[in-house]
Amino acid sequence: MIHEDEYVAGNPRFAGSRLLVVLTGCSGGGKSTLLGELSRRGYEVRPEAGRQVVREQMHLGGDGLPWADVLKFAELTASRTMYQFNMAVPQERPIFFDRSLVDLVSHLRLKQLTVPAYLDRAVQLYRYAPSVFVTPPWREIYVNEAERSKTFEEACLEYEALVVGYEAAGYLLVEVPRLEVGKRADFIIERL
Repeated sequence: MIHEDEYVAGNPRFAGSRLLVVLTGCSGGGKSTLLGELSRRGYEVRPEAGRQVVREQMHLGGDGLPWADVLKFAELTASRTMYQFNMAVPQERPIFFDRSLVDLVSHLRLKQLTVPAYLDRAVQLYRYAPSVFVTPPWREIYVNEAERSKTFEEACLEYEALVVGYEAAGYLLVEVPRLEVGKRADFIIERL
């Protein structure tokens, strides 16, 4: 456990390191299953902060939900995402992150909402590995869940916004092919 005096915003020791790897992509594109496979293979995985926030807000009857108060949701999720980043201390193997701050900014822009200046600044300061793995839309495996109440077409629009957002933030996107999960994991590991 890290002592509070050792907690450093922006995690400068590892910012921009190839050891902090983002996996993002289309909702329902198999990202969570893929991260589960990477975890099974011994890689450390940080869960999707937005999904955690949705579950907590639903449990509490809160309104910090993307369909209720998207700006509150973004604030809560940004805080959790930065905490996960700040606490990352990779050893020999990379840590995989289920989404990043770029996802939040992309979502707000997709909704044509003003991105708070602090969030734009956070995207520049909280830097992950230069290459980001992205799972494309995949209709055959798309499933709606309580935390994901959108159509496949909406998920595709979200995907397009993510591509624009990550490229604008200076990341190189590596599309993960639509293969069975073991082969998808192999694809990522081979490119680390």
